[in-house]
Amino acid sequence: MNGPRALPSRRPGDPTVSVVVPARDDAVHLARCLRLLAAQTRPPDEVVVVDNASRDRTAEVARAAGARVVHEPRPGIPPAAATGYDAARGDVVVRCDADTVPAPEWIAALLAALGDRPDVVAVSGPGRFSGLPPALGPALSLLYVGLYVATTAAALAHPPLFGTNMAMRRSWWLEVRDGVHRDDPELHDDFDLSFRLAPGRRIRFRPGLSVGMSARALRPGRPAVRRLARALRTLRVNWAEERPWERWHARLGHRADRP
Repeated sequence: MNGPRALPSRRPGDPTVSVVVPARDDAVHLARCLRLLAAQTRPPDEVVVVDNASRDRTAEVARAAGARVVHEPRPGIPPAAATGYDAARGDVVVRCDADTVPAPEWIAALLAALGDRPDVVAVSGPGRFSGLPPALGPALSLLYVGLYVATTAAALAHPPLFGTNMAMRRSWWLEVRDGVHRDDPELHDDFDLSFRLAPGRRIRFRPGLSVGMSARALRPGRPAVRRLARALRTLRVNWAEERPWERWHARLGHRADRP
């Protein structure tokens, strides 16, 4: 698409939607992602691309597609994602990565999963690796995301957010944004944000609500070591504030107190 497009029509009372895409030197993937966002059955009211100190055409590609570009000079997904959420204007903030490959019904499905229950503040789903052999892709996708969900849920005492595929109420972000560790680039931002969920609030994780994603996450060597180190650092930083057994006790106690 060329230039800004008109906002989609909405029924009175429907939530407005902002899609936030943090991106650094990822112009090629971003161009495809923005085309797919424009083709949604429920198009976003705005797309916010966070140019995270890119040296390629990321910002130019975003503007050409009609996205609003905000700049975050500090390298790292935590500051970039938080800057995008701060800039978002919609009632619902959808997050994906530049290499996310959403189906046409993706935003509509996220909104349906989020629903109208005020205790459900966010919803997330898995990713599936694209570009792999048919016999290998589904198994690796299930293993990769399954391990992430199982291990993080044990640490959190509730399902996690997966930054490639998530939506949250903007009102919740405004409540918790001062608690995220946005200045630490060596954290997993989605995992860190998940720790901000208080008892009485819910994150829904829907296994059937999947999107395509690049298989570059499977690269061995230094990238894999860095991802693991970030996961461990996210745990250390947040467990220093609240131990896992304290989280489980608070959540189980809240459930027991409900009528």
